[in-house]
Amino acid sequence: MRPSLAILISGRGSNMAAILGQAQAEDWAADFCLVLSNNPDAPGLQTAADYGIPTAVLNHRSYRGRRPEYDADLAARLQAAGVTWVILAGFMRILGPRFTQPFAGRILNIHPSLLPLYPGLNTHQRAIDAGDSVAGCTVHLVDETLDGGRRLAQAEVPVLPGDDANSLAARVLQQEHRLYPQVVRDLIEERLGLEPAASEHRQHAKEAVK
Repeated sequence: MRPSLAILISGRGSNMAAILGQAQAEDWAADFCLVLSNNPDAPGLQTAADYGIPTAVLNHRSYRGRRPEYDADLAARLQAAGVTWVILAGFMRILGPRFTQPFAGRILNIHPSLLPLYPGLNTHQRAIDAGDSVAGCTVHLVDETLDGGRRLAQAEVPVLPGDDANSLAARVLQQEHRLYPQVVRDLIEERLGLEPAASEHRQHAKEAVK
């Protein structure tokens, strides 16, 4: 049976676009059944529609103070769509157990740091402030801890002299657009195995330091 994927976004969904573009170009054996956003104004919803993917909005602002109810309704929406895998692509919501438990082991995210370094926000500035020589991104499974699920793949970029958070973020984003579609394809083709140690690998970005 072909896996059925849902992609969750909050904004322009550039990683979503990279995944959908590569899936179309390579004719992946998977069905993208839904792109859902918590933000009704997310530009990525139009991008998904342009690819012919059904879209939906579940606005978190309608659930003020009721985060568990939002998570439960989100899970129910995806379960009703028959989703096999959930792909987070800039979904700016922390998901609690009422979502993560029904989809345990079936939620992917990409985070803009070399986890376990710098979970959460402001990752690029934190890498610069720490004097790191490399930064990067991590694709990982999502569990109930903040950016703490099992790491599946990483890509590195150099931190260059004179970098600020914006310039470093742009360089990391290029690697996100390369790495995330590759991992999603490996996943649906059952090449990852998801064994604790065997699945983790690091891919060094081949960028010339200018």
